[in-house]
This record gives sequence, C-alpha cells and structure tokens, in this order.
Amino acid sequence: MNQPKPGEVWLVDLGLAAKTRPVVVVSRYDPTPPRTLVLYVPITTQHRGSAYEVELPNLPFLRQGSVANVQGLGSISTVRLERKLGELPDEAILKIKQALIFALELEVEEPQEDTSEV
Repeated sequence: MNQPKPGEVWLVDLGLAAKTRPVVVVSRYDPTPPRTLVLYVPITTQHRGSAYEVELPNLPFLRQGSVANVQGLGSISTVRLERKLGELPDEAILKIKQALIFALELEVEEPQEDTSEV
C-alpha cells in the first residue's frame, strides 16, 4: 500500500475528463490511517493568475511551467496513486499551505472575552 507524504507529487488518473495528471499530496503523513485516503491538490499548466494557484519552480519531473491549483482540493484512495514523480521543495509546500489557508478561510480568530454580566 502506498503511504504518501506531504509534498510528494504523484501521477493519478482522476477519471472522466480530468485525465491522468500530477497531484501534490497535502494531507499529513499518517502511517496507520483509519482510511486509505489522501488529500491532494492537482497540478496544471493552465495558469490563471489567481490567489488559488501556486506557481511551482521548474522541476525535472514536470515537463513545463506548472501551478498547484488549491481550488481543486480533493481526496483519493491511495490505491489510485499510480507512480511517484518526485517531491516539491519546502518553499513550494509552504506556499501551497498558505493558499489553502486563504481558500478555506482557516485563519484562527482569537476568542472574545465575555464581558456580559451574569
């Protein structure tokens, strides 16, 4: 069974019109997961210049300039991971995490003190 790690790039058949494409694993590494699922972000060459995209550096395992599109966040069974292509540099992973925080509005708000009287 494949147990991918965050930042690894895998080739996956996403089915339908999505075709086989590279994806970057964004879920945490869990050696004993309750389900054989990973969260991923697809990699595409169609750059639209949005805050949901992270431009990736030139990598030997990608044929051309690419972006990670966090709007395509999904989950997939690890059995559908076809082949590991490589790993992203730490800086690219950090940018993807920041884009996910933006896309999912995950900023943590400080709890407000209750100033009402009882």
